Amino acid sequence: MSLLLEGLGTALPGDPVPQARFAEIASPCCATTPAQARLLPTLYRRTRVATRHSVLNNAASGASLEAFYGPPPEHDSGGGPSITRRMRAYETLAPPLAARAAAAALSDAGRDPADIDHLVTVSCTGFAAPGTGIALIDLLGLPATVGRTDIGFMGCHGAMNGLRAAHGLARLGGGGSVLMVCVELCSLHFAYGWEPQRIVANALFGDGAAAVVGRHASDADPDAPRVVDHASVLLPEGRDDMTWYVRDHGFEMALSPTVPDTIGARLRPWLEPWLARHGLAPGDVGGWAIHPGGPRVIDATEQAMGLGPTAGDPARGVLADIGNVSSGTVLFIVERLRAAAVPRPWVTLAFGPGLTAEAALIR
Repeated sequence: MSLLLEGLGTALPGDPVPQARFAEIASPCCATTPAQARLLPTLYRRTRVATRHSVLNNAASGASLEAFYGPPPEHDSGGGPSITRRMRAYETLAPPLAARAAAAALSDAGRDPADIDHLVTVSCTGFAAPGTGIALIDLLGLPATVGRTDIGFMGCHGAMNGLRAAHGLARLGGGGSVLMVCVELCSLHFAYGWEPQRIVANALFGDGAAAVVGRHASDADPDAPRVVDHASVLLPEGRDDMTWYVRDHGFEMALSPTVPDTIGARLRPWLEPWLARHGLAPGDVGGWAIHPGGPRVIDATEQAMGLGPTAGDPARGVLADIGNVSSGTVLFIVERLRAAAVPRPWVTLAFGPGLTAEAALIR
């Protein structure tokens, strides 16, 4: 039995911000020497990100990246805005962005909010209670009886965790309709100072939301995309290579340059047998939604799985246009696969703290 993907929707805040502007804003906050200031734009260009979006870039409300990232008056430690200030922004700005993606998914599915039996929300960039899930009931007009499941702090593979939960909930009691929403405000966690791994995170991550509407289905629904299986593996040698901790001045991320090497060595021995259980070889997969943890992650996945050099192009396109928006990024790529009528099956693949790899098979 499978999860039929009836609808898909995405949302981005504000106008796209050129990567060069992000580098200019970062320089006085991160570079401590003239040499570092000269190097910073090069590091930002190496991400292959052209533009990103941020909830902090909103001319209509008077919000600006420069104003938020400037030294706040409540402290002088050099760490930037306090966790309180960052979380207050999340509490205010995450729900409306999530609602836009959810409304788009509902429209795409031809579903009324009253049809939704279960709501799954995914985020690793903020905490609040009551939080985004309850806000969505109000903003969308979901039933007060909707079942709510919040999935937090899973990192960039959070959409796969959300889909697994949605798959199980859709089977519950004969199968109801599930709305799953990922919302990430990564730009709230801009890190100060010259720490190479955090500078890479500053240069990669953007804000965005993505949502799906799904229901329990059988093979009698052959035309629409269906999630038929999930897979997960922990790569313990990379346990400290990708981390995400709550600190006084935001959530601090570390991304080791060894992550692509670990993926290159360990991905195929795990993923190939899983595909084989479904009668598939890597070359049989029509579309790959590879989470763009960076350009080298996409390259490493292509090489490890023996794919052609264009298999990761949908991921490269999303990386260039919006950066890495954490949990929802793979759904932006799936949206592109669907729009381009790429033949199925598709595989979604993402990596997160631990080092963990998660996959879903869509037929």
